[in-house]
Amino acid sequence: MTRPVTNRALETLLTEAAYHRSLAAFARQVNRAAAEKYGLVLKYDGASVYWWLRGRCPEQPAPELIAEVLAARLGRAVAAGDLGFAALAADADAQALSFPTTVPAAIETAAGLWRRLGTTISSSPALPYSSAPFVASAAEQAGWRWHFDPADADVARTAGHPVDVLDVQMLRSCAEQFLDLDRHHGGGHARAFLGDFLTRDVAPLLRGRYGDAVGRDLFAVAAELTGMAAFMSYDIGDHGAAQRAFIQALRLSKTAGDRLHGAHILANLATQAIFLHLTGEAVRLARAAIEGAGRRPCAMVAARLHATAASAHALAGDRQGFAQAIARATRALERAETGPAWTRYFSPAHLAGAAMRSLLDLGLPGEALRYQHQALDLGPANTRTRALHTALTATAHARAGHIDQAALLGTQALQMARRVRSRRVAARITLLADVLIPHRPVAEVSVFLDQLRDQPSSGQIGQIAGGQPVPG
Repeated sequence: MTRPVTNRALETLLTEAAYHRSLAAFARQVNRAAAEKYGLVLKYDGASVYWWLRGRCPEQPAPELIAEVLAARLGRAVAAGDLGFAALAADADAQALSFPTTVPAAIETAAGLWRRLGTTISSSPALPYSSAPFVASAAEQAGWRWHFDPADADVARTAGHPVDVLDVQMLRSCAEQFLDLDRHHGGGHARAFLGDFLTRDVAPLLRGRYGDAVGRDLFAVAAELTGMAAFMSYDIGDHGAAQRAFIQALRLSKTAGDRLHGAHILANLATQAIFLHLTGEAVRLARAAIEGAGRRPCAMVAARLHATAASAHALAGDRQGFAQAIARATRALERAETGPAWTRYFSPAHLAGAAMRSLLDLGLPGEALRYQHQALDLGPANTRTRALHTALTATAHARAGHIDQAALLGTQALQMARRVRSRRVAARITLLADVLIPHRPVAEVSVFLDQLRDQPSSGQIGQIAGGQPVPG
């Protein structure tokens, strides 16, 4: 018994393209497009199209290929979102929360995410994923898949524009520039530009022609850039986008065979969970990052991973776990010389900042202040981190009862905040203000609170928490 068609949008397009009488011919065109564009062997047939018309949604890159075949036949643009697949329409970003099974699916899922991140922030009333939640189960599932899924045997592609090592070097140079933009000005300044760069420059290269070695290098730098986009999203409070980009960066790292970068991405997911006060998830993700890095990761990576674990244990109220992790991080950093390019930001000041934040979470402001000078020993490139650590140090002084010093440092943090677009900085200042408000009669506190009220972005700062706990 023939089932009724439920996907009327796809049926209309197939009819308009004169494929409605030969579903098998349409399936062959999709298979041919997959072979030509991706070197991928698909075996769709007329029965596959039959079920697409009745509610099934094929895995990427099939929706993109279907749209391209129809567009070529009709002589006009057709997008994957026009195909009527309920799974795509109901949750356009659901695939970005998943860990793609195949390399072609990884390319297309990342490319779809990049297109959304390229939305110009200033022209949009809301961030692309501002209403999307952080889905803890998706983060842990991605970590499990990254750790246990089989490695991609060969990432070479035989179709498309040729890609070589010079293309990869160009991307690495651009990655350094985006990293510097983020550190100087905060995620709010550069994310839309990075999303556009990923869409216009990186996606076409991933869809190009390359051998296995160049391909893995290409996927490695694509993973680094996607991880940057994720961190920028986290920095501006777009947590749905951040999680999705971290997951896709994790998949790209696996394709590259770059285990250390994958562990770094898992640690960033743990950092995001810490910010959102998802204690159990933070601890599990931090542990998974350490285990995933292998027995002997380079010292710089080990220091960064153990620092994240220390913060997660502190959030959980586990003093012993914190002490052990921070000691491991300290020992690793002491023996570190050089590491991958994406670790170059991590310094003794960053480790000191993690220790301060952790000790505040443990209710030990006096001990936190032992790290204040080291936490503020930052180079001029670290504009955002200096603002974060200044506000953090001010909060430690406030909780230790040093109200005058806290207010003076808070005023300095406000001045720094004017130069960056970062909700994390705003959240730190909000937390400090909450501690100082009861001390408004103190002259220095009054000056700080008045400047906070008059700051152009103070409305944003005051609304950062959104009713949720804000980490110290």
